[in-house]
This record gives sequence, structure tokens and C-alpha cells, in this order.
Amino acid sequence: MQVGDLVRAQYSEAVGLVVDVIQKKVWRTDSHGKKIDWNKVDPEPHAVVLYSHNEGTVDIPIIDLEVTK
Repeated sequence: MQVGDLVRAQYSEAVGLVVDVIQKKVWRTDSHGKKIDWNKVDPEPHAVVLYSHNEGTVDIPIIDLEVTK
């Protein structure tokens, strides 16, 4: 995934434009539980996505996105 790609989140039909790729930590309660310990997780790549229906961008883990054609 790279800047300029059109993407769709797994949970949405909306298509957005990737404007940047960043690293952020994510705490996934389904695999790590409810008690957060940021020292136990490493940063993972996120796409900064611009959607036409939003006023700003949204940071979404790349694992949750698919590139559209």
C-alpha cells in the first residue's frame, strides 16, 4: 500500500484515498485482553485515509484495508 492508492476498509463500502503511511500502536482487545500495556505491542503501519464524507483524515491499520482497482 502506498500514497495515492484508493482503499476500502473491510467494514465499509466507502472508498478513500491514502495520503500518508504512518506507524502507530494498536491494542487489540480480542487478542491482548482489556488491560492495556503499551510496552507489549509494537507499532504497525497505518494508512492516513481521506474520505469524501469526512472533514479530515482517518488513521486505519493497513491490515484492515484493501486496495481497490
